[in-house]
Amino acid sequence: MDIKEVDGLTAQALAELAGAADGTALEALRVKYIGRNGMLPGLMQGLKDVPAADKPAMGQALNRFKTGVTAAVAERKAALEAVAKAAKAGAFDLSLPGRWPRRGRLHPIQQLIDRTSAIFRRMGFTVADGPDVETEYYNFDALNTPADHVSRDVQDTFYLPGGLLLRTQTSAVQARYMESRKPPVRIVCPGRCYRRDTTDATHSANFHQIEGLYVDEKVSLADLKGDIDHFARELMGPGVKSRFRTHFFPFTEPSVEVDFSCHMCGGKGCRVCKQSGWIEIMGAGMVDPNVFKLAGYDPEQVTGYAFGMGIERLAMILFGIDDIRRLYENDVRYLAQF
Repeated sequence: MDIKEVDGLTAQALAELAGAADGTALEALRVKYIGRNGMLPGLMQGLKDVPAADKPAMGQALNRFKTGVTAAVAERKAALEAVAKAAKAGAFDLSLPGRWPRRGRLHPIQQLIDRTSAIFRRMGFTVADGPDVETEYYNFDALNTPADHVSRDVQDTFYLPGGLLLRTQTSAVQARYMESRKPPVRIVCPGRCYRRDTTDATHSANFHQIEGLYVDEKVSLADLKGDIDHFARELMGPGVKSRFRTHFFPFTEPSVEVDFSCHMCGGKGCRVCKQSGWIEIMGAGMVDPNVFKLAGYDPEQVTGYAFGMGIERLAMILFGIDDIRRLYENDVRYLAQF
């Protein structure tokens, strides 16, 4: 065998080693080419028959053969081991049943927005929306809020440049809606609100409200009572009742606070209602005539009622959540139970 044949044999060996399918095939090729009884020892023994002048060149060719095959064996072995390690790490057993993807679910806040909106839709209300960034006029002036009212203080409201602010209540949507539409009006306005509250177990600087407005001829406090009673039963169960307590809001006159009988104890008293049998839910009342005038309505021709409640408060009551911050910590393990 001459030098050219040895180099050709080297190329053949490297090609076969690169295509070795597994460790067993690789070991067989190693033995075939450079093993004790392989090709290389036989070629080395034949070196004595090579003319003296050609021995140095033949020796170099045989050395290239040995070095190349040895390196190729090591390289292929490392590659096969890496593949085996990766396969083990991500082993897939075809006999196992498939893994179903985990279904997502709505956040508790969104669940309650959808539930409350659906209840009022069935009662004939339309869902209305408005901007989070409001003007002082729609957030305060159009809602009959005096210039010296505490809610307009910079300690309570997030003011922005240019006379704008982050709305403190979704009642601003009601003011915008009345300004652009003639009675009758029957809307609910769910949305995010912002106030300069210190975050604790029951307060947050941003929260959600749903507010309602019904304006038509001869709308009365009895209509408000009847609609709120129906909403209470739909949301919390057929045995839940409502009661009104006198209060004050700039937007309404007369104004009331609305309590629902405790859905957990049936009004007997428990931890949820703090042993009172009642849970404070919302503020409400008859729309103040000044609000109608600012909206372009004639208070001699129409009357109306308005109400508003906090979605987070409803969530805490219905789901037994003891800390409002749990709703915003994005702990999927906690939120997945609702």
